Amino acid sequence: MTLKWLAIVIATVSMTLCVTGNVVTLAVNGGQLPLLVNLLAITTAGTAVVLAVVAELHDRLDNRVSALTEFLVARLREIEERTGDRNTGFVEGYLLNHGQEAAIVPFGRRGRGAAER
Repeated sequence: MTLKWLAIVIATVSMTLCVTGNVVTLAVNGGQLPLLVNLLAITTAGTAVVLAVVAELHDRLDNRVSALTEFLVARLREIEERTGDRNTGFVEGYLLNHGQEAAIVPFGRRGRGAAER
């Protein structure tokens, strides 16, 4: 049972016991349950309701984040399929355009040797 439904059951049972206890006490003695018992039941029910609402909001937020993640992954895959690897074509075209004349110039030495020159 999920947290939300467990909290709803606890709130329902707590309020049912509180109302039933007060009705029975009223019918038998003409009074009501002690204030501490009533406050405990109402506090338990209130806390359970707040917990159920927070659990529902967390579940909705989790579903939205999951949907957004799936959308972004699908969109990124679509962009990747559409664009392909254009840099490879650019480099190959550049090398074919310049043929053998394109010289590769190595970088100079780094460190002290480069500063002394």
